[in-house]
Amino acid sequence: MAVFLKTPNSICSGVGSLPHSDPKTAVDDILRLCPEMPYAPTLPDINPFEAIIWHDSEFLPGRVIDGNKLYVDRNFDFSSDMERIYLDFMDQNFLNYSASGVYSAGYYEMATRNLSSVWCVKTQVTGPVTFGLTITDQERRPLAYDSQYFDMLSKMLAMRGRWYESLIQKTSAPQTLVVVDEPYLAALGSSVMQITPDMVRSAYEDMSSLIEGGVGFHCCSNTDWGFLMSLDPALISLDAYGNSREFLLYRDQIASYLEKGGIIAWGIVPAELDKFNTETTDSLWKRYLSIREDLGASLGYELFDAQAVITPSCGLRLADVKGAVKIMETVSDISKRAREL
Repeated sequence: MAVFLKTPNSICSGVGSLPHSDPKTAVDDILRLCPEMPYAPTLPDINPFEAIIWHDSEFLPGRVIDGNKLYVDRNFDFSSDMERIYLDFMDQNFLNYSASGVYSAGYYEMATRNLSSVWCVKTQVTGPVTFGLTITDQERRPLAYDSQYFDMLSKMLAMRGRWYESLIQKTSAPQTLVVVDEPYLAALGSSVMQITPDMVRSAYEDMSSLIEGGVGFHCCSNTDWGFLMSLDPALISLDAYGNSREFLLYRDQIASYLEKGGIIAWGIVPAELDKFNTETTDSLWKRYLSIREDLGASLGYELFDAQAVITPSCGLRLADVKGAVKIMETVSDISKRAREL
């Protein structure tokens, strides 16, 4: 069963993807820049199977790959595959959902390192809302609109997430965190998209029932943050550079969440190079201090600092390696300043 984590005290981490083409170099850079909270990276430039959604599609019932397209063909009879997923979930047979090397080169490289002295090691899995709204069947109907398939999908992804956790547990890290990557949670409550809070709650319960460490959410768009915090995830990761104003509207829920032990990963450094290049470390630090002042004045600066992690706004896949490293160096610099307050 998923748990809250120990106090991070404004350390830094990353979000997921990197533009590196060599797993060893990618992990070396992560351990240099995020020594207390390293993360297993996805490396889509090595193989497109490492991209979000594709990364976790390996055991998807009815999966068809046609060039650069991924979809489910319902003309196939995959009822036995769905039944197997339900049975595996009930028996916690997550080892049946291990990733092949082409899906997780960065994960496997991170798993070779001794991380016994870190605060926590993080990994991520595609969330069922994002997966289910992005991937369709052969008639272009999103998988999330089929309630039975969505339920099965959430259980398949929960087992994939638990397997990722078991892989990084080989590092001897004292804590693990599995972050559910859900940019499409912006659809929550939409009158157009058929995504309900009950679907998200059920999917989170599937994930948290298997994970031994913490479970978090990353959403780089706006969503119903109050609802998300009510689920008591170990960590909420957001694009604080672009969406902090909307997030801060939930200040009462934020205070309650932090007091219970929840952690907020403030993505204050933009992941897009065009935006990043218009900023400096000082300007981004002022943005972060503005958020801290806004919340800290009411809930207390000590609590804000204790339950904060500093990150980029999203994954860095679209940057080049030099730019990605520079972004992460800025994240590290802001974290150091925060810890000196």
